[in-house]
Amino acid sequence: MVIDRTAQTTLKTELLKQIRAFTPQQALFPSKNESINQLVQQLELINPIPQPLSTENLPCLLGNWQLIYASRGTVVTRRINNIWEGITIKQIWQYLTAGSSNEIVVENGALIELAWLGTWQLKAEGIWQLGTDEQVAKVSFNAFSSQLMNMFNQTNWSLPELKIPVLEFLRNEAAWTTSYLDEDLRFGRGATGNLFVFHRQSDVIGKY
Repeated sequence: MVIDRTAQTTLKTELLKQIRAFTPQQALFPSKNESINQLVQQLELINPIPQPLSTENLPCLLGNWQLIYASRGTVVTRRINNIWEGITIKQIWQYLTAGSSNEIVVENGALIELAWLGTWQLKAEGIWQLGTDEQVAKVSFNAFSSQLMNMFNQTNWSLPELKIPVLEFLRNEAAWTTSYLDEDLRFGRGATGNLFVFHRQSDVIGKY
């Protein structure tokens, strides 16, 4: 398929402009924005890497990605949507690395600032199981962790990470579709249709 690079660049520029007009709270909490959805759908139609989970395309897929937009929020933001006061989402990321054959290791993380306590780092560690469909993976998580990174803005003070493993028979699988991928932008869609827009980060995110 011949990609119209001019159209792709124009659509990406407008998409990022609209997303960056939001505060992080607005972009990551549940909302409905038809303009962004339309731009995403147009980019999906001219997807430069239509098989993002194929072996040859993994170098472009792996790495550090920052979540910059979620159409229906995330697991974290949906749970705190009703207690917004005093809570700030500083960052949400997804880190992808190569695992064993037909697997990608995934770390979903978030930094959340509580005005009355400090900054917490939350993480979920799991696996993307790859199959014959080179856009869709089966996702399951094997551990969750939390850590108080600082208290009352004291950056040299933290607690040890608390990690809770998920027993194998309790792990649930869900379908995850990578509907668009290029060198610095990626769209993911969950089983319920939730849209996630990620932007590639050159440095390690989620760290102090």
